Amino acid sequence: MSRKCHSEESPFLPLYPSLTQHLKSADLFGALDRVPALGAPAGKRTFQVFNPSTGELLAELPDMGVQETRAAIDKAYVAQEKWAALTARERSDTLWRWHELIVTHTDDLAAILTAEMGKPLAESRSEVLHAAAYLQWYAEEANRIYGETISAPSTDRRMLVIKQPIGVVGTITPWNFPASMVARKISPALAAGCTIVLKPAEQTPLVAGAMFALAAKAGFPDGVVNLVYASEGDAVGRELCGNPKVRKISFTGSTEVGRLLMRQCSDQIKKVSLELGGNAPFIVFDDADVDAAVDGAIQAKFRNAGQTCVSANRLYVQSGVHDEFVAKFVERVRELSVGDGFGEGVAIGPLIDRQALAKIEAHVADAVAKGSAIRCGGQRIGSDGTFFQPTVLTGISSDMKVAREETFGPLAPIIRFEDPDQVVLAANDTIYGLAAYFYASNLQRVWRVAEALEYGMVGINTGRMSSEAAPFGGVKQSGIGREGSRHGLEDYLEMKYLCMGGI
Repeated sequence: MSRKCHSEESPFLPLYPSLTQHLKSADLFGALDRVPALGAPAGKRTFQVFNPSTGELLAELPDMGVQETRAAIDKAYVAQEKWAALTARERSDTLWRWHELIVTHTDDLAAILTAEMGKPLAESRSEVLHAAAYLQWYAEEANRIYGETISAPSTDRRMLVIKQPIGVVGTITPWNFPASMVARKISPALAAGCTIVLKPAEQTPLVAGAMFALAAKAGFPDGVVNLVYASEGDAVGRELCGNPKVRKISFTGSTEVGRLLMRQCSDQIKKVSLELGGNAPFIVFDDADVDAAVDGAIQAKFRNAGQTCVSANRLYVQSGVHDEFVAKFVERVRELSVGDGFGEGVAIGPLIDRQALAKIEAHVADAVAKGSAIRCGGQRIGSDGTFFQPTVLTGISSDMKVAREETFGPLAPIIRFEDPDQVVLAANDTIYGLAAYFYASNLQRVWRVAEALEYGMVGINTGRMSSEAAPFGGVKQSGIGREGSRHGLEDYLEMKYLCMGGI
């Protein structure tokens, strides 16, 4: 086994050369080596983090459970009153300092992210800067939490509304965007005056640890931001949902787990924000700019190897442009290079694990068995890793798994359609409602389709729409609440009505 790189005074989190070789900043490494600041874990259990591209061991982390989670909640509960009592400007200044540290350490954070998640380094840098943008946005929004006055029914009364922080927030973040999801979830909560207990995904906990190390350097008081590492989320999730000191849960992940968390929170009527699964349609109408649609489909489908909740999962192309679109799209897909995220010119990294690989293989096999044609790709790359060729299928029918289930991989099934009204019905025929995309030039069609699609977000003539200034979230079984924008701040505030008599 490789020699561990960690200091003697650090009770856990040994880092291995397979990770540290990519880090430029000694001070970030030194801080990361001492996260989290909960003291030594109660037990001696650890879990390991591996690079999905190479299989190399990156780190061993303390495997925390109920006891450590409860300790983190207690710290957050004690710290919350003082954090909320600070002025909005003081909270804003701390968020600004954190933002600046994230930007300064972009290269190292991106390297950590690529090492543990596998995405190409350029995508990792983009994600880190996107995370920083959320911190910047909510540093500004912290100063814009407004109340209101209400016209009273009599002259001896004054009626007004104030907004106060919910309290301690338990957050659980996913593996596919392990930096931006941390920032998108906790920056509005911190701006509002809440404190945080965060459990990052067990596959990708290291970039969260590095970000929290920088949060400590930014000057967040002890107990305001708390990190819990765990190889399994069940015990941590139950404690976050069941502990009465936690007033809200924010989760991004599968719809199945979202349902479970809602049930666990129901006894306390605990508030939840859920960003869950998706099954995004991508529609190309006859009047679309085909070249632009191909560009957008490449972005919407193959970013992060298709492992995004807003990834285009079903590509509907109208008959008049179907053949042209398929030819141009397949040509572009064949040019996408697959490999280690640190490799030069790599466009697509590995799938996160072998379960993800097995799922995409099953979807391809099912489609081919039912009559679909493989236009390119369709195979795993190598026998040991989790790389899969970017794949395009045509001749898709509604009984195939790729038409009904979220693949979460670099697989693009193309469905030919004739009737513009029927394709909207087909696009809406799912329990999910997170994101949808379509390309068209006729203004009447643009408005009609945009309003008819049952999704929380719709990209029109674009394959990428996430922004810190816009509300991110879905309808139906894709979630509850919104993240980003001014609306994301409201989810962490309680409204209180004050009626003052005898004035």
